[in-house]
Amino acid sequence: MKKLIAVFLLSAFVSFSTWALTLQQAKQAGMVGERTDGYLGVIKGPADAKSLVLIVNKKRLMVYRNLAKKNKISLNNVAILAGKKAIAKTAKGNYIQSAQGGWVKK
Repeated sequence: MKKLIAVFLLSAFVSFSTWALTLQQAKQAGMVGERTDGYLGVIKGPADAKSLVLIVNKKRLMVYRNLAKKNKISLNNVAILAGKKAIAKTAKGNYIQSAQGGWVKK
């Protein structure tokens, strides 16, 4: 019984730690990277990294739509410009998408 409780507590702790993954942690761990199209991409990693990417990309899409509408330019143009800025701001050692579509460390 004590072993079962210990396993449960350990799994709950691991689940909480995984759930609490931040974007910065995911980037530093090489799980996600900045794509040229202005969105994040999953390089490798657990399901929570994929969930994080989905959440961040949905938020980015909303911001890009608002900027496109406000400035009367295409959504694609806003996203591409944002991608260039995000790649420029990416810390050394984190992943970015190359022009050829592959992942490289900056």
